[in-house]
Amino acid sequence: MIDGHGDDLYRYSGKIHINFSTNIPQNVCHDRLLEHLHECGAVFRNYPEPEPKSIEQHLASIYDLPQESIIVTNGATEAIYLLAHLFEGKKSAIIVPTFREYQDAAGVFTHTISYFHSMNDIEGSDADVVWLCNPNNPTGQIFDRNRLLATIDQCKNKVFIIDQAYALYSVKTVLSVDDVWERENIVVLNSLTKQFMIPGLRIGYAIGPKSLLDSLRRLRMPWSVNAIAIEAAHYLLDNNDGTNIDRQTLHEEALRLSAALRETDIEVEPTDCNFLLARLPHKAASELKEWMVENYGILIRDASNFEGLTPEYFRIAAQEHAQNDIFIKAIKEWMLL
Repeated sequence: MIDGHGDDLYRYSGKIHINFSTNIPQNVCHDRLLEHLHECGAVFRNYPEPEPKSIEQHLASIYDLPQESIIVTNGATEAIYLLAHLFEGKKSAIIVPTFREYQDAAGVFTHTISYFHSMNDIEGSDADVVWLCNPNNPTGQIFDRNRLLATIDQCKNKVFIIDQAYALYSVKTVLSVDDVWERENIVVLNSLTKQFMIPGLRIGYAIGPKSLLDSLRRLRMPWSVNAIAIEAAHYLLDNNDGTNIDRQTLHEEALRLSAALRETDIEVEPTDCNFLLARLPHKAASELKEWMVENYGILIRDASNFEGLTPEYFRIAAQEHAQNDIFIKAIKEWMLL
């Protein structure tokens, strides 16, 4: 999907002052990273590694895994499309609403797609591949770890692709590396983009069975991860650059936003992390989005293009306390119009 994601500041040319549309905190200091990249900026004069093996080795040493169990990609999204390609023509099950790229990637590679609303429906399905987002985007909800593992173990004939890009933003337990390493039918997606809050530098990775990842490597195009992203990843993995995620505070702010929205009769889904899904009682989220931009310089995510959602849905992510106060003031004003 090219159009319809959040963080679409490029559409508004300097109008945005507070960005609630991305699930990544905005006021992060990357000064030391920028200094480091300036010092080694000449890396862009040469081709990067055809395969980003140095980062795969780096991650393998951190997780104490064989390098063959990790594949690094141009953001987690490249891994999604590689996996959809690998299972071309198969049957996919997707629990919705969720990140649209699973649906779009599966469609590109002619999967037969079935949509479900609960883990309870997965065991009886004839799907070859199950796509899950954990924490789920856009709801912010976590699948119960024990229930999820029980389903995975019950369905050994299905491959579970579990996107844990926002795991570090959750206050609940997600699947561990050991959970994945012990099983042959799980691939877990992770994102250094989200971990270090650097969405402009596309770098993600997957952990899974060696045989499956070997097949993905054969599909990955050469030089898919650029040299600056590789250099940044090495630096950030080695250094505490002030980019630690305060998940507890962010979750508390998300709950505060939820309570304020409910006071205005806006429905809000429960959330286990820093972002939340809400539904307006009237009008469309697209109208709210444009009004917020024009009147407050605030950007939200119109969530109407998530499978199964209607035009009233929007998503926001908690930012700093004072910024959240401005959003609360703005939404209260809009609801009185």
